[in-house]
Amino acid sequence: MTKVRTRIAPSPTGDPHVGTAYIALFNKVFAESAGGEFILRIEDTDQARSTKASEQAILDSLNWLGLSWSEGPDVGGPHGPYRQSDRKDIYQKYTQQLVDEGHAFPCFCTSERLDDLREKQREAGEDIGYDGHCVHLSAEEVQQRLSAGETHVVRMKVPQEGVCVIKDVLRGDVEIDWKQIDMQVLMKSDGLPTYHLASVVDDHLMEISHIMRGEEWISSTPKQLALYQYFGWEAPIYVHLPLLRNADKSKLSKRKNPTSITYFRELGILPEALLNFLGMMGWTMPNGEEIFNLQDMIGAFDVNRISLGGPVFDQEKLNWLNGKYLREHHTPEQLLQRLVDWKFNAEFATQLMPLAQTRAETLGDIAPLLAFFFQGNPDLTEASFAGLKLETEEIKNVLQLILWKLETLRDWQKDNIFADVKAIAEHTGHKFKDVNAPLFIAITGSTASVSVMDAMAILGPDMTRGRLRHAISVLGGLGKKKLKSLEKEFNQISAFLD
Repeated sequence: MTKVRTRIAPSPTGDPHVGTAYIALFNKVFAESAGGEFILRIEDTDQARSTKASEQAILDSLNWLGLSWSEGPDVGGPHGPYRQSDRKDIYQKYTQQLVDEGHAFPCFCTSERLDDLREKQREAGEDIGYDGHCVHLSAEEVQQRLSAGETHVVRMKVPQEGVCVIKDVLRGDVEIDWKQIDMQVLMKSDGLPTYHLASVVDDHLMEISHIMRGEEWISSTPKQLALYQYFGWEAPIYVHLPLLRNADKSKLSKRKNPTSITYFRELGILPEALLNFLGMMGWTMPNGEEIFNLQDMIGAFDVNRISLGGPVFDQEKLNWLNGKYLREHHTPEQLLQRLVDWKFNAEFATQLMPLAQTRAETLGDIAPLLAFFFQGNPDLTEASFAGLKLETEEIKNVLQLILWKLETLRDWQKDNIFADVKAIAEHTGHKFKDVNAPLFIAITGSTASVSVMDAMAILGPDMTRGRLRHAISVLGGLGKKKLKSLEKEFNQISAFLD
């Protein structure tokens, strides 16, 4: 029997997502329950958005949860390199093989032509996709254009008729018509591969036996199966897990809820509680026990016990579970140590002292001034925002615009935060002080405290954005129609600033 090898392959383009931890957990548990290996690689071919800081945050967060791996960019291994940006020559070799064997072709279509094609397809009510314009070019013309250094990508050919059958452990045979599958770009004009080529090549060379990933990847699986066939390789076994959902059954998204592992860490959620909670997402212990650790899950795991019903990420249930761990799995001494490890330590407190020092008159003033740094969300009501210059609807609007703007901030520094808030104030026609007042309350829970810009810089992006979402919710939230209108306004602001 082939040794079970699974992988998690996050893209370092943002905050470490709880969905990544969820997928990583099931990959690790499945592999180790079968005596196999779980590995990690970094899919960083999106060079414009990938950052080393994001990669490190992913590694730190997964390690914090206890989801260690046997091979990866930080620990090495026999199948490296484990960053796709370090494997460029490998992908070029296999791309050329596909072209030489007639399974792929250079495409010289400009972005303008492709944009025009998509617009015409939309107007005609047709499926959006590449029309095969360059697949029929003669070998002579292709060589001439390549020799001239003409910009191009490499696309794969796909069958034009019949169905692709995906054999999935949880779902049985899933059939997708080949006519729905686009001629996917495999190699971009910058010489780096797209996800589909890189993942297939890497999974084969790294001897991955099972692909456990979210169900959103089902529709693109035919592209990968075609590549396995073209290369003459045996495809791995697929297990498409149900997606984590919001309470309204929509896909868990940071646009609606906090989704960063860092946010929950800063909130005071214990790693074992979060891991336990993610394990409950679509899977149960044989005896129905709700409290279990990673080793318990590995020992009892059966992939066929995974439910395909959309698991709801219920933060109230997570808080309840975390409370059980605090009360039932800690002595008072152990609980005190967890507090020290969390935020009650000199390293964190030292950042706060300059803020309190300028305002405190007695030592007893310091704790109330800084209390909000040790909270999850401030205790807010609509009345908290009463008496401000802006009306409630205006407050919600500016807080939402600030939230979206801060979601795009790559370098989380006080001056950059200030610049983003100032930009929103200017482009909405409000005075900065009138925008700053509700922001102050949303972040600190008070009308008088330490500098809100300093506070946001120290709290970090995850906690700051979580508090903004909380404040908007307390004020009644924003409906779909209003959000759509605001998004247009935000896009106009962003286009102006860019």
